Amino acid sequence: MEQETFLAIDIGGTAIKTAFFNAEQEMYGHNTVKTADNIDKKIVTQVKQIIHQAMKTEHINGIGISTAGIVDRPKGEIIYAGPTIPGYTGTALKRELSEASGLPVTVDNDVNAALLGEVWKGAGRGKNQLYCITLGTGIGGAYFNNGIVDGYHLQGNSVGYMLYEPDSRTNYEMRASTNALNSKIKAQYGEDMSTMELFTRAKNGDPGCMRLIEEWCAEIAKGLAQIILLHDPSCIIIGGGVSAQGDFLLKHIQKNIKTFLPQDFLKTELKIAQLTNHAALYGAVYPYFEGRK
Repeated sequence: MEQETFLAIDIGGTAIKTAFFNAEQEMYGHNTVKTADNIDKKIVTQVKQIIHQAMKTEHINGIGISTAGIVDRPKGEIIYAGPTIPGYTGTALKRELSEASGLPVTVDNDVNAALLGEVWKGAGRGKNQLYCITLGTGIGGAYFNNGIVDGYHLQGNSVGYMLYEPDSRTNYEMRASTNALNSKIKAQYGEDMSTMELFTRAKNGDPGCMRLIEEWCAEIAKGLAQIILLHDPSCIIIGGGVSAQGDFLLKHIQKNIKTFLPQDFLKTELKIAQLTNHAALYGAVYPYFEGRK
């Protein structure tokens, strides 16, 4: 009898990550490729090729998809996608990939998947009423309260679009994403400075780098304060690549968040995602393991 194996695929605006999970819930065979430009629906073609290649080496029992965009989970369709992936809205991922592979396919939004991954194997284990926010090209949100809460039109937690400022014509993710930070770095230090170097210099006492991080963390904190006022979650988990900065990042967000809340109001715990950039891969296959020990 073949070993039970599931394929996880995380489709982002810049990269597609893949990994296998065995019956013991262990991840292996992680890989990353650049996302296609999606002209003529190239992303679906690219993912089909990834699946067919994976099926040559592994006996796969099911496929879990995590993807950018707002997802109709039962249908497995993209019902809204921003400009990061042009022409992605309306893509019927579940149907197309099921037909191409002959396998069961589940599809969820990438931040929902990241939160499910953290609930299953990471910072959210044993907790309920959790919020997850991912800082990356944009900013995404997800809420877990005895399961993922999508909202009536499946558009809840689209936090990147909140806090719009008419004067600057910018919303939350335009000011607080890692893309926004990178733009500020380039404006102040030029093309050669990376985000990693900015944090390294700040930790070594560079006042200019520290000031830039403080300003950015204040923008992040503004949005987190709104989430706390609206949902009062037990915990907010912060994910995305920059979460690798760990307690240093957390400390500066925590310090700023109190500015945007009433005195002594902050009771929500802030945590860094434990699964880092792999969280959405775990969450993508979680439906196949839900209920198992």
